Amino acid sequence: MKLLVLGGTLFVGRAVVEQALVLGHEVAMFNRGKTNPGLFPDVEHIVGDRNIDVAGLRGRKFDAAIDTSAYYPRQVATVVEAIGNGIGHYTFVSSVSAYADHDTPGADESDALATVTDPGNELTGGDYGGFKALCERVLEAALPGRVHCVRAGLIAGPYDPTDRFGHWVNRLATVDRVLAPEPSGQPVQIIDVRDLARWILASAEAGLAGAFNATGPCRSFSDMLEAIKRGVDSRSELVWVAESFLIDHGVEPWTDLPLWLPPDSVPGHRGFMQRSNARATALGLTTRPIEDTAEATLEWLRSQRETPARPDYGNRPAAAGLTPDREHRLLDAWIRHTDPD
Repeated sequence: MKLLVLGGTLFVGRAVVEQALVLGHEVAMFNRGKTNPGLFPDVEHIVGDRNIDVAGLRGRKFDAAIDTSAYYPRQVATVVEAIGNGIGHYTFVSSVSAYADHDTPGADESDALATVTDPGNELTGGDYGGFKALCERVLEAALPGRVHCVRAGLIAGPYDPTDRFGHWVNRLATVDRVLAPEPSGQPVQIIDVRDLARWILASAEAGLAGAFNATGPCRSFSDMLEAIKRGVDSRSELVWVAESFLIDHGVEPWTDLPLWLPPDSVPGHRGFMQRSNARATALGLTTRPIEDTAEATLEWLRSQRETPARPDYGNRPAAAGLTPDREHRLLDAWIRHTDPD
């Protein structure tokens, strides 16, 4: 299969290219040539910027395109306009954030999609899901019946620049005592980037069209942390801290403690990590144990510590999670709170 990967050097795209090469596909990558430019020297690199310069794509033909890097409708529109009927099949990595409602556990792909308050304003992060939904609509209108919209859940594994899952891997692998947020039964869904990449490629080969929730099985927060402990051979003590205590001490859900969406403090998100993935699993999506994802993530994190810091071209998120010092102070405060003597 002659394959175009839009992006290909950061996270999901990197995993897709790696898997595509293992499978023997002919791969070309279109990106700015700035992020990890030394990767994949034997792959064709088409240098351009989908925001201002897609000349390198004009007149090209590909059996399939896999788009891991578009956020805004104009970014998918420019690619389609440049290649047109030269694209046989288009995979767009969307998000479960594209749904309007996140409060219904087990909701499937029939749920209504989010809308954008102001389509001309790309600066408001609150419209992330709405912009993803708009990208889906633009692609389907331009390439009817040829678009696979992958509504991914929380993606984890090697190369993850967000450090959301990696935060827990790093803490459990390096310290003796880790702050664990209540409720311990809060649902969590993750998918390993390697499993996602494998399914994306298999779906492109099959010409799969339509929208599918691509995420892993639902687990409790405590089950996830215990699985990470096993994966990294951790002996860390989990200190479970009450939701109300954390909120009273200014701890921000998701940001300060990644993947933490406490129901009392973040209403309306009960179903965010309880999406049904039945349609995708029926069509070949499989997921590995969290232990495997944790082990691979730790190996990658350690390799990064030994590598000089790469330049930031505006695509590297701020580090997720509490600082070690703040976590230590919160744990000490919690222990004093629960055992004042």
